[in-house]
Amino acid sequence: MHFASAASPLDYQRYPIETLKVGSIGTLHALGLAREKGARFVLASTSEVYGDPLEHPQRETYWGNVNPIGPRSMYDEAKRFAESLTTAYRNSHGVDTGIVRIFNTYGPRMRPHDGRAIPTFINQALANEPITVAGDGRQTRSICHVDDTAAGILALVDSDVSGPVNIGNPTEVSMIELATIIRELAESSSPIRFVERPVDDPAVRRPDTTLAETLLGWRPKVDPITGLRRTIRWFAEEAAGVEAKPTWSTSTAF
Repeated sequence: MHFASAASPLDYQRYPIETLKVGSIGTLHALGLAREKGARFVLASTSEVYGDPLEHPQRETYWGNVNPIGPRSMYDEAKRFAESLTTAYRNSHGVDTGIVRIFNTYGPRMRPHDGRAIPTFINQALANEPITVAGDGRQTRSICHVDDTAAGILALVDSDVSGPVNIGNPTEVSMIELATIIRELAESSSPIRFVERPVDDPAVRRPDTTLAETLLGWRPKVDPITGLRRTIRWFAEEAAGVEAKPTWSTSTAF
């Protein structure tokens, strides 16, 4: 399972060359090892291969709308190359490969300051600080609880499906809606503050999960309100220094 890559924009923009190397050289070495050992190889790809999509929702057959030299390109293009290399090893060398395209995942144990929307909004809400929403807040994401993401990944690992396969929750929410929901669940008095929207920030994101449902028998089970409530509780306990109990089920932990 090749999951080695920064996933937060703050991280991969801080380490652009390392991000590109792990998607290219790292993938090459991992595929070579899988070929030598006769192992199944599963690549963690991303919904970012779709870029700022012109197709909505995004199906696996969509080629994407990606800026190859933009501020997110080190992540987008590393994953796109990794997918291409994985496919080449499957077609040329017969390596048993699978590709999973992971959509926005959230849940307990996220790093509080990794720059992604949900931990940022939660931290701000718990501190009653302004919740900073980029642009006008109308851009959308589809958030998938980590329990569901892990279950989908493991279903692909245990199958002979090559993919790529979208793993994500097709329930779509705008950033302003997400900020408002988190504020309410956290019982916060935080105001909403609009800030400059990052360059190449996708306007929409929602997976078509038909393939995952058909080929893997997988679909998300944790609704966003339940998942966000669990996540907020974990963040609050961490901030208070309380030892949080694991919230994942044994069937999806890894």
